[in-house]
Amino acid sequence: MPKSLVIVESPTKARTFQKYLGRDYVIKASKGHVVDLPKSKLGIDLDDGFAPQYVTIKGKGKVLTELKQAAKRADRVLLATDPDREGEAIAWHLSQQLARSQPNIRRILLNEITREAIASAVEMPGPIDEHKVDAQQARRVLDRLVGYQVSPQLWKVFYYGLSAGRVQTVALRLIVEREREIRAFAPEEYWSLRAVLTGKSGEPFEAKLAKWEDEKARIPDAAAKDAILAALSGAEWRVVKVERKQRRRSPEPPYITSTLQRDGSTRLGFSARRTMMLAQQLYEGLEIGEEGAVGLITYMRTDSTRIADSARQEHRAFVQGTYGEDYLPDQDRHFKVKKGAQDAHEAVRPTSVQRTPESLRRCLKKDQLALYTLIWQRFVASLMAEARFEATGVDIQAGPGLFRATGNRLLFDGYRRASPPRINGSRTADGTRNGEDAEALLPAIEDGEILALAELLPRQHFTEPPPRFSESSLIKELEERGIGRPSTYASIVSTIQGRDYLSLDEKRRFQPTELGERVWQVLDESFPRLFEVGFTARMEEELDKIEEGDEDWVSVVRGFYAPLREDLDRMEARVDKLRESIREVTDVACDRCGRPLVKTWGRNGPFLACSGYPECRGSRPLENPEPAGDQTCPECGAPMMIRTGRFGRFAACSRYPDCKGTSPLQIGVPCPREGCDGQLVEKRSKRGRTFYGCNRYPDCDFASWNKPVATPCPDCGGMVVEKNSKAKGNYQQCTICKLEIPE
Repeated sequence: MPKSLVIVESPTKARTFQKYLGRDYVIKASKGHVVDLPKSKLGIDLDDGFAPQYVTIKGKGKVLTELKQAAKRADRVLLATDPDREGEAIAWHLSQQLARSQPNIRRILLNEITREAIASAVEMPGPIDEHKVDAQQARRVLDRLVGYQVSPQLWKVFYYGLSAGRVQTVALRLIVEREREIRAFAPEEYWSLRAVLTGKSGEPFEAKLAKWEDEKARIPDAAAKDAILAALSGAEWRVVKVERKQRRRSPEPPYITSTLQRDGSTRLGFSARRTMMLAQQLYEGLEIGEEGAVGLITYMRTDSTRIADSARQEHRAFVQGTYGEDYLPDQDRHFKVKKGAQDAHEAVRPTSVQRTPESLRRCLKKDQLALYTLIWQRFVASLMAEARFEATGVDIQAGPGLFRATGNRLLFDGYRRASPPRINGSRTADGTRNGEDAEALLPAIEDGEILALAELLPRQHFTEPPPRFSESSLIKELEERGIGRPSTYASIVSTIQGRDYLSLDEKRRFQPTELGERVWQVLDESFPRLFEVGFTARMEEELDKIEEGDEDWVSVVRGFYAPLREDLDRMEARVDKLRESIREVTDVACDRCGRPLVKTWGRNGPFLACSGYPECRGSRPLENPEPAGDQTCPECGAPMMIRTGRFGRFAACSRYPDCKGTSPLQIGVPCPREGCDGQLVEKRSKRGRTFYGCNRYPDCDFASWNKPVATPCPDCGGMVVEKNSKAKGNYQQCTICKLEIPE
């Protein structure tokens, strides 16, 4: 008996569909794309309307054969790939491949994978959205044109293997330009002044200098600070104003892709790619006890904060039954959708608020539960009543200075009942500081009261440069500038991390390598328009117009390619000059011919090469790198030097490039594990954090986040490590007896 064939992307999704649809349906997984542009060539016909030349992806021939056979036996094919451009393109490619086997092919769309959503979708199949397919195809062609035509030009300037990307290079530009801002920043000194005061209650509190001689307080240097302290000596401290008023705080909207990725980073420590991988698992369906496989969240690639009416109704009933009527707002809350948002999908939310994080604790893995909890709490809080506070402000006159003390008292927790505030001092996705509404009560203070000064607390500060981008802040910057879309943020960030253009600093923020800065220098000079931020954002708008049916994709690509071709031709003619522009002539003479050596680039980093190349091939490593202690090269026995790559610091042979021996960087401390004769080396975790482990791993798995030192504890002989805290500064501590040793 013929059955309907439903094709999804993943086996996990297929199992969830099979559970709900039963025996009348055959469910198969395409396992992602089945065709793509070839890797070995451009794969775009530049003379025939930029027609893509798709080929079957290696390893997908067997999948396609199975799908074609299943399609022949079915009475219809339903394509249930993800509801975005990428999913639409997969559906279109499948329809092209299966048309001969079964012409009755339809598309079904689901924003959530639940019994009701699936049942409704299979009853109302529709056509493939050709405009959405065109938009994805245009993006793929644009990216291929840049990647496969700009990258070879970089090889001529630097070395084979470097790459450029239409959007990823713009992200590199933002990181390099931020680094230049940091270098150019000149810090300025300023001071703040707080007073510790007590009133009739005897309870101390702090007030901050707000005005001086009726002007906004400004203390530019130590001299100004000393003058103010002198003027306050012997002053009377009188309360001149006590103001109490209620204020309200509304909850944040439910998650969209970018805010989910940002909070996944700042709150859970997940990379954008990991956040999206976990969200995909929650969306496609997980086994949760008696219910079996069920999709737990709605589609996770979205930039809309829209919420379905059915979800609102369920939310209202849940809040009323769980927290009470008072926790519902007087009117339903609707969130403003940002300009340019694709409103086809809802916000990221749980498919049912009845599935609380606590009810799923035994069913989900730790990271799955952490992300689900984040999504559940954010959604439930988003439609709840506002939190109410009593804000107290006290103005205190002392001589020519006006000090101000503030405090909050929580009157009604509202949405915070479902999503308690964090108090760790980090920042949320919208930039507000966590825990800023935590209670900070002032003692009872009366207008006109005379206060006693306990202590004045002057503090020196310096203005700080803008911070380097973290994953979270880079995604926010890309979103605000209109670069990329929900489905591309994670891939943009992960792609630039996978190159030698960036490294991570001690705070896991992006820092351009010297190579990254040089590459951007060349690309900026050669393609003044292509990698301009505004131009890239306008291209995203063009892709949106293609999806809406307002632009023809070939016309958009043609308009993009014409100036690109001009820049490519100009760069090709200037390759020699560009190559010279990144080389630094040194005063070191070539051992072979006597000509000066120049600093140039190779696959293993910068080195010195003869300026007479290719007639003379003399070369040597860069002069004066830091020695790697007493380490010697495992290949030739020469001394090792400290070098830095995209995975952190390592030891490299001083005879590079003649010898390319490398090894982990030893720190001069033997492994403390009893019976182990290994040495501790510097390593990097998958998340970019430096740690120290035994070089005999996996035979010895000793590891420490803190850097061990060579001198043992003077009390017990245990291993001592370096530590740092705001209160104590830099110090050392024994890992056994916890003795603290000042540096």
